[in-house]
Amino acid sequence: MRILIIEDDAQAAAYLVKAFREAGHMAESAGDGVSGYARAEAGGFDVLIVDRMLPKMDGLTVIGGLREQKIDTPVLILSALGQVDDRVKGLRAGGDDYLPKPYSFAELLARVEILARRRPGGATEDALYRVADLEMDRLKHKVFRAGKEIVLQPREFRLLEYLMRHAGQVVTRTMLLENVWDYHFDPQTNVIDVHISRLRGKIDKGFEPPLLQTVRGAGYSLREGNF
Repeated sequence: MRILIIEDDAQAAAYLVKAFREAGHMAESAGDGVSGYARAEAGGFDVLIVDRMLPKMDGLTVIGGLREQKIDTPVLILSALGQVDDRVKGLRAGGDDYLPKPYSFAELLARVEILARRRPGGATEDALYRVADLEMDRLKHKVFRAGKEIVLQPREFRLLEYLMRHAGQVVTRTMLLENVWDYHFDPQTNVIDVHISRLRGKIDKGFEPPLLQTVRGAGYSLREGNF
């Protein structure tokens, strides 16, 4: 599941991004309403988490603008304004759920996953990735190959999710560093090689044909058959 967090509190946003990634999801953040609106409008997200009080454009305006553009991505409003009237305003503006601060991350995670499952024609259909006999259920955080469940660590799950999202394409080391590890520089370590090796051992060892391929001098690709 891919989540966009529109939150101007940098520390709170960083906490949520980290927590969702540790839970096996892909998450990123925007620090104001204008940039958040632009990224949400571009699409590609399963759920939006929007704070009400944002600089440049407030949260309800962001949501209302998206709904006017017929963008139906589920929105959970996260706000310190927790009175009944505040919740009603948020829902009437186009929000799908409303969670007052302070909150429990476990409850937030459950609500976000429910919103993603409810989305008509959206995350429910996109929740299942398949490459040959390798299957991933992103919402249930389960992976199977030839019907056998494969247990992955959170980082391995995120790595495989990214590879499956780009199945058949060459994924570079830079793409993996930025999208799986959130590094915008090369740390000059073998962290990618280690995780690729572990993942290959889990999804390919004992199965045919091998799916996770190294493209010499370019990166990696998850596909059935050679280039």
